Amino acid sequence: MRRKDREVTNIIEILQIIEKAKVLHLALVDADYPYIVPLHYGYEYTEGILIFYMHCAKEGHKLDLIRSNPNVCIEIESDVELISGGDVACKYGASFASVIGRGRAELTEDVQEKIRGLSLFMKNQTGREFNINEEMAATVEVIKVVISEFTAKSRSKA
Repeated sequence: MRRKDREVTNIIEILQIIEKAKVLHLALVDADYPYIVPLHYGYEYTEGILIFYMHCAKEGHKLDLIRSNPNVCIEIESDVELISGGDVACKYGASFASVIGRGRAELTEDVQEKIRGLSLFMKNQTGREFNINEEMAATVEVIKVVISEFTAKSRSKA
């Protein structure tokens, strides 16, 4: 990371960034160009590993890409706000907090894991617990992304 003064290394602070944000940008490999899609997510952190769960329709381009190459990159940002530079364009900036990570995606087949992923998804998005059953889980595809390598960065308004 070039700007070490903005690096966030405390895992509690990193998890706060992830908790606050609600959209994850999932970058997939699509031949000669990256393919990036914004998705809502749920997550858990265990033993240094971030696991994200997203859901989608049962067919589509991102699913085809995951099947052909499971290597992915994620980006999450929160607290984005313009920092005014007054009358000087080059004095403008932005405050932000972000997490970037690399890992692997898979399509979750196990029904109980799908239910767990969807439960985490709903908890992160709404702050509420929901009862997800097998019938509900069967209607969607659940993408599980395991991130073992990640960095975080923050710039405050001050």
